Amino acid sequence: MNFDLDTYGAFIGSNKIYLNNASSSLLPLKSIKAMTDFIIQYNESGPDSIDFGVNLAERYNQLRQTISKLIRCRPEEVILTQSTTEGINTVAGGLSFPKNSNIVIRGTTHEHHSNYYPWLRLAKSVELRSVSNDTNGFFEISEFEKLLDENTRLVSLSHALYNTGAIMPVEQIGKILEEKNIPYFLDAAQTVGCIGDYDFSRTKCSFMAFNGYKWLCGPMGIGIFYCKKDSANLLEPTQIGGESAMIYDNDKIAYKDIPDKFQAGFRNYPAVIGLETSVSYLLHLGLDNIRKKVISLANLFRDEIAKIPDVTLYGPEDQERRTSIVPFSIGKKLPQEVVEQLEKRGIVLAVREISDTKIVRAAPHFFNTETDILKTVDAIKKL
Repeated sequence: MNFDLDTYGAFIGSNKIYLNNASSSLLPLKSIKAMTDFIIQYNESGPDSIDFGVNLAERYNQLRQTISKLIRCRPEEVILTQSTTEGINTVAGGLSFPKNSNIVIRGTTHEHHSNYYPWLRLAKSVELRSVSNDTNGFFEISEFEKLLDENTRLVSLSHALYNTGAIMPVEQIGKILEEKNIPYFLDAAQTVGCIGDYDFSRTKCSFMAFNGYKWLCGPMGIGIFYCKKDSANLLEPTQIGGESAMIYDNDKIAYKDIPDKFQAGFRNYPAVIGLETSVSYLLHLGLDNIRKKVISLANLFRDEIAKIPDVTLYGPEDQERRTSIVPFSIGKKLPQEVVEQLEKRGIVLAVREISDTKIVRAAPHFFNTETDILKTVDAIKKL
């Protein structure tokens, strides 16, 4: 699967092979230009002028329309945040927990910190229930169901795992929770933009969060919190300001409707422009095309690195059950040293962990090439 990458020339031209897209990805040149043009216009129009206010409202609306196409939701259900972490904390801090409430999560040491620590902090007053999982991070549906009862206030899951790339059975879980009328939060940081043209409404989640700077190739400092319109009244906003609320009848506070209800304060305006440009570009390329490309690169990486003595591969073998994340280790070599030595050779990977085991993580995106993969494998052979 080949793409016309002329618009990516600005960073493709660098001498580095970048394979850390599960952390943060590269920006398309056209997104960088769009943000630069916007900042110039910001100065020329006057940041707090009427003309600029109208322009900014149009840009906000444009981003919400684009994201609604991406994940299949209503534009007003798209709330702009700084990160996935902010979206998670919006739910953890805004949901009420009556006496004897419990929260069900998938794993503890096998979960990303951002989707664990906010729930762990609530464990002082709310029972935290964790479903056991295997080395790839999968769990038995029957075991999961045993944790649910009339006091379950929320279920929180990652759609795909940051360490093994395993894709969780989120649609099955969604059907179970819908029948039981249990709110459902989904951390989609590792799926939006890399698992194809996927209808996220099929998950039946109440809330979802992801950022713009991983697989969506947007700038740092912007994320999305999806709040199902029917679930908005379950959350008390964790922040309040003139943008999100109003005063009536002698200082009584009333929240505005979503998305304003959860958007107190200003946002990173240039990042709004950059993310919309990047997502529109990915939609133009075709999300299914991107999925085919990244999984073929991941498969090539897995096949070639498996030939190296002492290499241990992690994650599901079945490509339908994983993203393009490739986790591995090399004998007694420390993952940190492997990553540092590769970066000296102009190849960027990451150190992560699977429970207590440190691993090296590669995560190719669509702008990577088979040559990138083969050069990386060759460099690993020489370590």
